[in-house]
Amino acid sequence: MRRAASSSFHCLSASAGIAASVGAVAARRSYTDIFNPTPEHAALRDTIAKFSRDVVDKHAREDDINGHFNRELFNQLADLGVMGVTIPEEDHGAGMDAVAAVIVHHELSKYDPGFCLAYLTHAILFVNNFYFSASPEQRQRWLPKVLSGEHVGAMGMSEPSAGTDVLGMRTTAKKDANGDYVLNGSKIWITNGTVADVFLVYAKVNDKITSFVVERGTKGFTQGPKIDKCGMRASHMCELFFEDVVVPKENLLGAEGKGVVGMMRNLELERVTLAAMSVGIAERSVELMTKYAAERKAFGQPISNFGQIQRYIAEGYADTEAAKALVYTVSQHVHPNNKNRLGSDAAKLFATPVAKRVADAAIQVMGGMGYSRGMPVERLWRDAKLLEIGGGTIEAHHKNITKDLIKELK
Repeated sequence: MRRAASSSFHCLSASAGIAASVGAVAARRSYTDIFNPTPEHAALRDTIAKFSRDVVDKHAREDDINGHFNRELFNQLADLGVMGVTIPEEDHGAGMDAVAAVIVHHELSKYDPGFCLAYLTHAILFVNNFYFSASPEQRQRWLPKVLSGEHVGAMGMSEPSAGTDVLGMRTTAKKDANGDYVLNGSKIWITNGTVADVFLVYAKVNDKITSFVVERGTKGFTQGPKIDKCGMRASHMCELFFEDVVVPKENLLGAEGKGVVGMMRNLELERVTLAAMSVGIAERSVELMTKYAAERKAFGQPISNFGQIQRYIAEGYADTEAAKALVYTVSQHVHPNNKNRLGSDAAKLFATPVAKRVADAAIQVMGGMGYSRGMPVERLWRDAKLLEIGGGTIEAHHKNITKDLIKELK
C-alpha cells in the first residue's frame, strides 16, 4: 500500500521488495560493469523489469489506442518508491543517482515508452527539477505528495514561439503591490498537462527567466484539451494558459532571474533519461525481431537463415549495445553539482536515432505482422520519433556539442 502523504516514506533501497532481492542478485552478478554498478542498482533493475514485463505490458496496447494516461498504473509505480529516485534519503527519496534513473527509464520503455514519458515528466521534469531549486519549506510543502504519487507533476517550458529557442519565451511574471507575481502567457506541448496537480513553470521577470510552482485550480490558470499525437499516446500533452494568474511569492523557486540555472542543470538528466528510453525501445525491438526471425519460416527454413535478415538483427544489436554503453557511461557523470552537457547531448544525439532505426528494422523483418497493431513494434516505432524532438532536437544537440568542443579548444 502507498503511504499517506503525511507519513514517512520508504526509501527504495531499503524497501522490503528491493532489500530481499539484493542478496540473491549479488550472488549472480558482477558490479564492475557500468550497467549495474551496485547491488542496489541491480535490484532496482530486477524490480522495474518485472513490473514492466508483468504489469505495464498488459495495458500498453489499449492505453496507446485509447490515448489513456493510466493513473492506477502510475500509483503502482509510486508504490515501488521510484518517484523520487534521485532525491536524497533524508528527504524521503530513494537516495540514488542518474544511473538509477537511467535504469528505470530503460526498463519501462521496453514495454510502454508513452507511460514512461509520463513518469519522466513527473520524476525528472518536476520532482528532480523542483527539489534542487526549492527551499526546505517548499520541499516540505510539495514534496510528500509528488513522492507518494498522490499528486502528478509537470513542467511548463516550451511555448508556441519558443521551443528550441527557449530563451525567447514570452510568458511574463510581474510583481504586484503585495509582492506576489502575476503570470501571463501560454505554454505548449506540456506532457502530463491534462492530469497534473502541480506545475513547475518558467516565466520572465524583468526579461530574466524565473521558475515558479503553480497549482492546478489557481484562478486564471487553465489547461487546453489533450493534443492527439502520433506516438507516446499513453502520456497526455496539452497547452497551458495564464491570464493574470496570481502566484504567491512563496511559490518562487530560487531567486528571480535564476531559472536558467535550474533549467540547464535538469536538462542534462532529462536528456540522458530520454536516451535511456531510446535504449529500451531498441533493445525490445531487437528481442522481437530475433524471436520472430527464429520462428517464421519461408522457403522451407527460418528467415533467420537469410543474410538480409541477419543484417537487420546483427546491426540492430550492435547499434543498441553501443547506445547502451554510451548512455550508461555518461549517466555516471551526470550530477546536480557536475556540469556534463557535452556528454548528455552526445548520448541523446546518438541513442535516439538508434531507437527509430532499430524499430524500423524490426518492422522490416516482421513484414506485415510488424506493421500491424498486433505486435508492439509498430507502437515502439511511432514512440521512437518523439525522442529526436523532445528534450532538445537533434539539431540542438549538434549546436551544443560543436559549441562545447570549440570552447574546450580555448
